[in-house]
Amino acid sequence: MRDLYNMIFKRKSIRKFDKKLSISDEELIKIQEEFGKVSSLIGDIKTEFKIVSNDETTSKRGEYSILFYSEDKDNYLLNAGYMMEQVDLFLTEMNIGACWYGMAKAKDIEKDGLEFVIMFSIGKCNEDDFRNDIKEFKRKDISVILKGDKYDDVIKNAGLAPSACNSQPWRILTSENSIEVFKKDKMKSFIPGTNLSFYNNIDMGIFLCFLELVLNSKGISFDRNIINGSKVSDGLVKICEYKIN
Repeated sequence: MRDLYNMIFKRKSIRKFDKKLSISDEELIKIQEEFGKVSSLIGDIKTEFKIVSNDETTSKRGEYSILFYSEDKDNYLLNAGYMMEQVDLFLTEMNIGACWYGMAKAKDIEKDGLEFVIMFSIGKCNEDDFRNDIKEFKRKDISVILKGDKYDDVIKNAGLAPSACNSQPWRILTSENSIEVFKKDKMKSFIPGTNLSFYNNIDMGIFLCFLELVLNSKGISFDRNIINGSKVSDGLVKICEYKIN
């Protein structure tokens, strides 16, 4: 995965855009080129990105939309969040704002045999439209999401990841040699339960993207093991385990 660590502190969901600013043709080309550099979480899932003008979607925000298509396989939503978030952070680096837009739809619900999964709306921004202070984040206290006395600084930064309605479904258990990642199965939200589960599975992929960027930035090597949603106690679903080398 490309080093986008510094962008996790700058990134912000942008919902209002300055109509006087516009994404250039050169920037559109760079975004298109970046799609081919995105790392997948699960290599055998076929995926595709597509940039479209907003009149090809139901989005009313920004200038363009980035659509994500995928095979429907085990953990495809986890993979979608992991891959899309890399693009989100790359856009941040370019001062292009993005907003995950779960309720918006694409006119083309299928592309080359792949199903439309989710999109975000994008538009050109000023540097000061993004965050410049970690205090601007609204996140759960570390004591809510972490059990264990190891890697708290890693989890605190990874926990800056965005999530549907800021639900932050990740729960973490650490030891000297491992970081175990769980999803809280039932969250309080105005999003209906079935839809929330869909978005929270994407959220977990976003979190894994952030977590790996933080681990890489600290020079912590690991082996990742994706777990196919095994339920454990306390309403948690085990998603992934990192063995620290």
